[in-house]
Amino acid sequence: MCTLSKGAVIMMSERVGTILRSMWRRITQKLVNKLILLFTSVIILVVGSLTIISYQMIEKESVNHSIASTTNNLLLVNQNLEDYLEGMQQLALPQLRYNDIMNAIANENRDYASRMVIENYLRSMFYSRNDLEAIYLYVADRHQYYVVTRETYNITVRKGINTDIPKLPWYKEAMASTTNESFQSFVGSRSDMGYVAPKASFMAYHRVLRSIASRHPQAVLSFYYNTSAVDEIMQNIPLGKGDQLMLMSPKGVPFYVNSFPLYERMRDSGVLAQIGKGGSGRVTWSDSSGNQEYLVVYDAGEKDGWQLIKPIPYRQIYEAATTTRNWSYAIGALFLGVSIILVTLTSNAITRPLHKLSTQMKRFSTGDFGATAPVKGHDEIAYLSLHFNEMVQRTEELINERYRMKLVEKNAILKALEAEINPHFLYNALQAISTQALKREMFDMADMVDALAQTLRYSINGKDIVVAREELKHIERYIGLQKARFGARLRVEVVWEETLMELPVPRLSVQTLVENAIKHALEKVSSDILIVISAESSSTNATIAVRDNGPGISEDKLRMVLDSFHEKWEERESEHIGLKNLNTRLKLLYGDQAGLFILTDETGTEMRMQIPRGGSSHV
Repeated sequence: MCTLSKGAVIMMSERVGTILRSMWRRITQKLVNKLILLFTSVIILVVGSLTIISYQMIEKESVNHSIASTTNNLLLVNQNLEDYLEGMQQLALPQLRYNDIMNAIANENRDYASRMVIENYLRSMFYSRNDLEAIYLYVADRHQYYVVTRETYNITVRKGINTDIPKLPWYKEAMASTTNESFQSFVGSRSDMGYVAPKASFMAYHRVLRSIASRHPQAVLSFYYNTSAVDEIMQNIPLGKGDQLMLMSPKGVPFYVNSFPLYERMRDSGVLAQIGKGGSGRVTWSDSSGNQEYLVVYDAGEKDGWQLIKPIPYRQIYEAATTTRNWSYAIGALFLGVSIILVTLTSNAITRPLHKLSTQMKRFSTGDFGATAPVKGHDEIAYLSLHFNEMVQRTEELINERYRMKLVEKNAILKALEAEINPHFLYNALQAISTQALKREMFDMADMVDALAQTLRYSINGKDIVVAREELKHIERYIGLQKARFGARLRVEVVWEETLMELPVPRLSVQTLVENAIKHALEKVSSDILIVISAESSSTNATIAVRDNGPGISEDKLRMVLDSFHEKWEERESEHIGLKNLNTRLKLLYGDQAGLFILTDETGTEMRMQIPRGGSSHV
């Protein structure tokens, strides 16, 4: 059962992984999705980082602000409380009338005047303050007490007996105190009050009056205070939702609390024991029952050590930071949504031309040369589309040109096949004529026919490149035939180093130069013409020159010849076909560094054929 469960979990995880990978491929297979994913991730990282950083900064600042403001408030309020308590102590001392009051207390049971002194003394103290609920004067030796209270609209003084007062804790504390005083809290239980104090009382102050001579306790003054004055003092401490405030005596007895259950939890947890006896400070307390964490700020008075304690929930401190964080998330989400829309529009604006360009490229790859991409704007995509269109147009032109060349090549092959029989037939016929001339002992005629046959055979041998020795041998036969026409007017000199006799040259190239010299020099004048054929070489080039001493070529004629070198093959003219063909052959065989150059003036014309030396396709 366990094995099957593991197998099912593995299969499920693999299936989930496959689905996630498939979704990821679908998302990232398009450029627009990649751009949206990229910019969305950047926005999320930026907004999230700024929100977290600002939240932490505001959170820290909120804590520091709460500590600083609460500490200052507690310090000021505690000073006012100490002044208030000091006023209680001053009120309880008879001061100038101390002896009169002590004598009245000693004689009050047998002297009416003494009782009136006590009652007037109690009334005067009661009238002096608005926060008093009652004043008791307890005569220790006789267990009698006087009490002044406000009943309806009158201030009344009554007398009574209570034998249980000496048993009460506050009485014992006052008697044992070196300062002859004790403070009684009414927070929590009121079972040990001793007197019937009004329910509005929040604390009592007890003062022992002793004989100056014997230091024997004669009476105890008890003042019961309501919360009116304390509430007014405590108003200076702002309390937010969930805030609490506690007033503790130097002995740790609570005198003022907003929530007694919270006080009990703090007391039981021991956090109140960590509060110092002087100065201000703070501690952190975790309320396990309420699942809350509190920042407990306190201030202990320097005079008597009364402690003001304010527990503040961290949740309330962080409320501003939390609100700011939530607003940041909301604004960030809104900003993210708007950004995604803008990014989508921008990405589509970028990828839509690319998609159209890709579609046209697919059409182009299938052989459709009508594919053109729309060009909009002046950005890189428009530049790419423009050049794609130019590439398609150029490719179509090249293919058409190649097609025309193929047609020309086929026509040339057909014509060559048609004409192939004629040169062989002519060559055989010339050989027969030469044989007949020899039989009739016409040796000059036989030599001319034989030279013509050898020239014809050399012309149709099919080789593109021959060595210079073979080309010069052909030139010798060609000159012999031309001398039969022009006689002694044609003179030829060959200046060719023996080391260059094996120089590879295009077949019939030198003949073309010599033929051009005869045509443009010898045929134009009636005087003798000298044609000099020479060759020289350097480390990079070999130069073959044919120079004549004819009348030269006119400037217009020379410009026409040179311009014909740059014409397209289909636009060639028959008058300059020989030189143009030779220049074209040199470019095709040896590259752009090779070519034909013409120098002419009134003293003659020199044609130079330059052939690079080196390279696989070069000489």
